[in-house]
Amino acid sequence: MNNKVIIIGIAGGSGSGKTRLVKNILTELSDTKTTSIEIDSYYKDLSHLSFQEREKNNFDHPNSIEFELLYQHLKEILNNKKIETPLYNYKEHIRDKNNIKTIEENIQIILLEGIFALYDQKIRDLMEIKIFVDTPSDIRILRRIKRDINKRKRTIESVIEQYNKTVRPMFIKHVKPTKEYADLIIPYGGKNKICIDTIVTKIKKYYI
Repeated sequence: MNNKVIIIGIAGGSGSGKTRLVKNILTELSDTKTTSIEIDSYYKDLSHLSFQEREKNNFDHPNSIEFELLYQHLKEILNNKKIETPLYNYKEHIRDKNNIKTIEENIQIILLEGIFALYDQKIRDLMEIKIFVDTPSDIRILRRIKRDINKRKRTIESVIEQYNKTVRPMFIKHVKPTKEYADLIIPYGGKNKICIDTIVTKIKKYYI
């Protein structure tokens, strides 16, 4: 049995289909050797601020992510140590104090997913495979509206305002440029069956 831990980075714009891609990969594998970590879980904790101040934070800027903590956790995983990742409460803009996600020692594949998955060089250097999900902006905004209204209790007006004010410009400035680091570019995200099969086949090779 190969004890080496493999990290696969999956980046792309908000609403590009990253999460669906990860879910479909995990469904295809259906084992305990592979798990996922969301970059969003490492949003900096804003509990020391009032809710009004938290709402003003630019969550689409890389400064909103605690990359150093993520890097430390990934290094521990690579050394076959158990870690506890934070979970984020999107509605309150704070880390969930009552919930954590445990990554056990026997994990072999980590799917690291988020808009900034390929942003930090130290974290990129830990990856075996780097993936960028490339989806047209009109599809991404529609997906984001649907998600934020249904799952994060947002109004359509607030979603569109945030998209125009921070999401789109931050994507152009900070996320889109990371596409150049990708080993594999996937059009339209999680529903691209051919790309999913390619990734799953590659992952299975690491188990041997």
